[in-house]
Amino acid sequence: MILLEVKNRIVEETLLYRFDSAKPESIDITVADFDGVLYHISNPDGDKGKIRVSISLKFYEDIKLHGAEGLLRKIYGDYLVAPEAGNDVSIQFDYEHLPENKAEWAAKTAMLKRNCFAVVFEKYFELQAKGGEKTTAIIHYRDKETMYVSALKDRVTVIFSTVFTDDDDIIIGKVFMQEFKERRGSGTAPQVLFYHKEPPQELAGTDALTGDNVGYITFVLLPRHYKDEKARDNTIDLIHTFRDYLHYHIKCSKAYLHSRMRARTAALLKVLNRARPEAKNVEKKTASGRTFVRK
Repeated sequence: MILLEVKNRIVEETLLYRFDSAKPESIDITVADFDGVLYHISNPDGDKGKIRVSISLKFYEDIKLHGAEGLLRKIYGDYLVAPEAGNDVSIQFDYEHLPENKAEWAAKTAMLKRNCFAVVFEKYFELQAKGGEKTTAIIHYRDKETMYVSALKDRVTVIFSTVFTDDDDIIIGKVFMQEFKERRGSGTAPQVLFYHKEPPQELAGTDALTGDNVGYITFVLLPRHYKDEKARDNTIDLIHTFRDYLHYHIKCSKAYLHSRMRARTAALLKVLNRARPEAKNVEKKTASGRTFVRK
């Protein structure tokens, strides 16, 4: 299976191109990402000597409650500026004072969405290490879809709710989730649980949706999944893209099934055409040119 990229490649390549250009140029680009996220790359107030990358998130107010500004300031430092109107976070570079490691900063800026998601995970990993937390973080990351994060004494639980738009998606999605549940791959992979129609008991008393097209995926993260910086970053990279990963592969599976069905239909039509009986009383010719009718 294909793992989706954590960073936005368009943002990264655009910044690298602009950083290495001979002279500053005007720019105004809007880039769409998963989960309804929008990037806007522009020159603030038309100043070609500066380039600003802004991001609009549906769930920013939710993560703001968990210290989003502090973590983003820690990652981006003085490059973090007041957000552009209509956006939630903005990063700005001055062509006269570009960072020395341009490639690293282009990649870091392209991971702005990921780093916004990381706010909640970083907080609850720390809370678990201190003994747990009674409250649950509720992040409405998409319309009608929510992420729940809680820290217990021995683990961190992450629950995604997702809505399947088609009946076919439900069937294929259940197959995917059953595989995750029964075959965990390596011994270090987290436990995965899947619930259909009804939310897990941990969400009792919340605004969790119910219905035939609603599914809940639970990840049980143990301390080994975030024991050091490398493990923590890898866990956040993988888990925050899981919903998009699941639906991406559902769509790919449906496309593959449709292509196989069309190929099979074409092959059967060829067989039927070859099996068509010859018409009776058809006039035929011999090698010498004489005609005759077979009766």
